[in-house]
Amino acid sequence: MRFKKTSYQIGLFSEFLARWYLRFHGYRILKSRYITGKNTNRAEIDIIAKHKNTIVFIEVKSRQSVSAAWDAITPTQSARLRRAAETFLINSHWTGDARFDVIIVCGHKIYWSKNAI
Repeated sequence: MRFKKTSYQIGLFSEFLARWYLRFHGYRILKSRYITGKNTNRAEIDIIAKHKNTIVFIEVKSRQSVSAAWDAITPTQSARLRRAAETFLINSHWTGDARFDVIIVCGHKIYWSKNAI
């Protein structure tokens, strides 16, 4: 008997794969599922990682196709991610570089786009 995974479970597994993939490429995971205060209209940042002198905010999407994953990142979501990242940078007193990446999990493949948002 096969059990159908919920979209929540698929998302959690995709984030796990993304963290593994980032570690494999020399990134250190600082935070997973970072959320700024409740009711602040902020977004959840899936992964915050560090590589050399750069903090990387990563949005993870799991969809049937790469184009569907890109379509799921709306301008509203991008703005919320930026505000949440600004909060993290202010609270951590970070003075180095920062960027936004997107990791798309599509089937058994991982697509990583740097400086994507």
